[in-house]
Amino acid sequence: MLKRPFKLGKLTLPSNVFCAPLAGCSDVPFRRMTVKYRPGLVYCEMVKMDALIRNDQGTFRLLDFEPSMHPIGGQLCGSKPELAGPCAKIIEDLGFDVVDLNCGCPVDKVTKDGSGSGMLKTLDLIGEVLSNMVAAVKIPVTIKIRVGWDSSHIVATEVTRIAEEAGAAAICIHGRTRAQAYRGPANWDHIRDCKQAARNILVIGNGDITDSASAQKMFEHTGCDAILLARGTMGKPWLIEEIYRHFSGEEPMNLNGLDYRDIFLEHLDHIISYQNEKKALTDFRRVGCWFLRGAKNMRHLREAINRSLSVPEIREMICNYPWHEADFSEPAKEEEVGEPLSC
Repeated sequence: MLKRPFKLGKLTLPSNVFCAPLAGCSDVPFRRMTVKYRPGLVYCEMVKMDALIRNDQGTFRLLDFEPSMHPIGGQLCGSKPELAGPCAKIIEDLGFDVVDLNCGCPVDKVTKDGSGSGMLKTLDLIGEVLSNMVAAVKIPVTIKIRVGWDSSHIVATEVTRIAEEAGAAAICIHGRTRAQAYRGPANWDHIRDCKQAARNILVIGNGDITDSASAQKMFEHTGCDAILLARGTMGKPWLIEEIYRHFSGEEPMNLNGLDYRDIFLEHLDHIISYQNEKKALTDFRRVGCWFLRGAKNMRHLREAINRSLSVPEIREMICNYPWHEADFSEPAKEEEVGEPLSC
């Protein structure tokens, strides 16, 4: 269950509620929003080992962080053991508190060279890469996996043992296979199996944690040591606080439409201060998708934001919208939510 504080290796963290590395999402503005609610650990977006070694500046920008974001983790993606140690050291030297190995990303452009969840096909390589990372740094090394490549090749418990032998401090298990991508429910039984197989390594549960009730169910069902929030924080950075309040017996937050507006605008302000105008416009559309999907009868505002051609136009639409009439009290029906327009 909830622990405040929480030990990860030699680190003492604020809690055992972590925020995931979300590719294309958990940038500096996103993390400014989540760290307000004091998660136990927040991760940057994953970066490729090859790009880090060749000093790609775009890659280093993904690793931007601010002092307020500690404790913070950097996540590496790659399948070359000879790069693992030097890249982990770069992450440590940049001031990160934790370094993670990504063995869970399901997208083709990552898996085609054996990286991400492609490593679930080469388990010995996982051990070699992790061992090199552990040997290179003093900060805790963690690993994030999916339960297997597909339902016929579930390898999560085996990877848990490999990671433990390699010296990893924790393993995060996403309860879906690579073949599932993000479709269908996460199978928490596999996370429970990993916890039962673990001797010293900490097990972090991930997948389908969208509110305080599902956070409690994850802890109860799996016995995991910590939880990792991912898509549930997109447009809902206060999910961390909701979970804290739930476990401490406090009243829920019960935000109204005006609260949503203010938090939405705050996120947009962070985007403006960090990105150029062209990138800010793209990000506004994506973030608008997140914030408005949970509301009933607001699809027209989402569509208007996606048609907008300037940042001031979007801000004006948001400020002029009758948020006091917005209903976030229950999930929107599928026909009201529709498919994400920009995310």
